[in-house]
Amino acid sequence: MTSGMSLNDKLPHYIRLMRIDKPIGTLLLLWPTLWALWVAAEGWPPLHILVIFVIGTFLMRSAGCVINDYADRDIDGHVERTVNRPLATGAVSAREALWLAGGLALVAFLLVLPLDPLVIWLSIPALFLAASYPFTKRFFAVPQAYLGLAFGFSIPMGFAAVQGEVPALAWLMLVANTLWTIAYDTEYAMVDRPDDLKIGIKTSAITFGRFDVAAVMLCYAAAIVLLGVVGGMISAGLAYYLGLAAAAGIAGYHYRLIRARERADCFKAFRHNNWFGAVVFAGIFVDYLLRAA
Repeated sequence: MTSGMSLNDKLPHYIRLMRIDKPIGTLLLLWPTLWALWVAAEGWPPLHILVIFVIGTFLMRSAGCVINDYADRDIDGHVERTVNRPLATGAVSAREALWLAGGLALVAFLLVLPLDPLVIWLSIPALFLAASYPFTKRFFAVPQAYLGLAFGFSIPMGFAAVQGEVPALAWLMLVANTLWTIAYDTEYAMVDRPDDLKIGIKTSAITFGRFDVAAVMLCYAAAIVLLGVVGGMISAGLAYYLGLAAAAGIAGYHYRLIRARERADCFKAFRHNNWFGAVVFAGIFVDYLLRAA
């Protein structure tokens, strides 16, 4: 079905496969990366490290999306939201998808080679987490927790790049990010719950059942509390905690959106998490800016 098509014909399908047209996933991956780089550097990180991590974030998110669609190629055709994805329709072959994912991951790996050797070692479990996450939906009751580790592994890598080590602070931030990921990806899973129940895959929305909204809010609260502990460890000022207060307000807004479990509102809440990550970063950024003044 894919033979006879030129690269120009295929390019729009590759772009959709990488979700370049849907940047929300890249942003949700980028914000915790920036949190880590700023905290590790106590302000602006070295420019070359910042550039490498921003580009790497985009590449690895794109590779992760391709692998996800490869893993779900026989499932997506049965889910209302994913029925038209390139692998589900046959516009891109499974082999092409694997080559694309491999190429993206290779470029991301080449990017980190000039950095501290610890970053290179950490890139190995990071790649494993990103590549294996899509398959956890077959057997793991809360695959969103696994996704949180995959999405947050840029945090220890960022500390390794800046400091040459990974302190306890970095792992605490990783746990906070994992809790936040469970919150927003459960909102996402609430959109697909009817389809997921039919095809038999596991998600946190299904596992939490009627306690799904409570679980989402508990994860938001725990993430904010842990980020508050991080603030204490770095002797953060008022700006940092104002960022967390704004994040708590955003979480409260998400409760209003998801409490009725309407699919459109749950998806809106998921997408709105960009602002949760942004206000936490704004608090960190302004805090270090004021310290340097």
